[in-house]
Amino acid sequence: MTATDAALATQAIAVLYQHRMATQTQLHQLLAPARSQQWISKKLTVLRRQGLADRIALPPGRSHVWFLTDYSRTVAADWPELRQLPIPPAVSTDPVAVRLRTAHTLTVLRAHLAFLADARRRGDEYGVLDWIPERHHKLTDQHDDAVIADALLRYTAAADGGGRAQFRAFVEVDRATMSSERLAAKLISYGRFLEYTPLPVGRRSAAQTQSALPLWQKSYPLFPRVLFVITNVGGLGLRNRIEDLKSMASGHPLAVNLVRKVPVGVARLEDIEEHGPSAAVWTALDGRDRPCGWMQL
Repeated sequence: MTATDAALATQAIAVLYQHRMATQTQLHQLLAPARSQQWISKKLTVLRRQGLADRIALPPGRSHVWFLTDYSRTVAADWPELRQLPIPPAVSTDPVAVRLRTAHTLTVLRAHLAFLADARRRGDEYGVLDWIPERHHKLTDQHDDAVIADALLRYTAAADGGGRAQFRAFVEVDRATMSSERLAAKLISYGRFLEYTPLPVGRRSAAQTQSALPLWQKSYPLFPRVLFVITNVGGLGLRNRIEDLKSMASGHPLAVNLVRKVPVGVARLEDIEEHGPSAAVWTALDGRDRPCGWMQL
């Protein structure tokens, strides 16, 4: 195996570990967009022959979806860049189960690819592993009380006037499989996370209570912006979902506080794929009339 092949194999394993699964076309865009589809196909075939990755067919007319073998997932779990992530669950080899799971996972990955392509064009610092799927944060001590973002992105761009600007964002990808009301209610969950401050166990003095920090500050210097990416809807469906988000943002106290303190925006997936997420395709939920890029929210 050449050094190039070894580097590609390592990167492919890391990508599939973090993103769970991907089509060949998506892996081509992630790993080697300057190469041909045939080139990446041959490299993936080698990984499969070595027992490091496997694939399963999607519905007729579509590609295969690739995923890691149990052996490969175990090996990758000890890599420094992946150690902080939970070991991804094994991908079922049952075609029906895979097809049910892949729809959302591959759509979330489409959003990542839109940000990645835009960053490459702009020369910004954003790599294939700077998108962390299923970012989980507890809201209380109850086991199932949590906010789980479809992804967290970490992005660094050139700042106006020189220097560097660092961005973080929670991304919610909506395939119109849930009601508009349930989508809008996610603003409440993020509003709760913004305010949630765990207090010391036992007797608490006034000073301890006042000095307690919000939970999010243990992970982020600033609360990440919140981006809603919507697909599988026409123009009317998109407008209705945006209006319901705006209504929640102006009507519920937790959501009102969230959009007052945190940039929150919504865009259609097809628009960010066509124009790039830095283009003026986002609707801010802070009352602005004109669309903007995601970094201007």
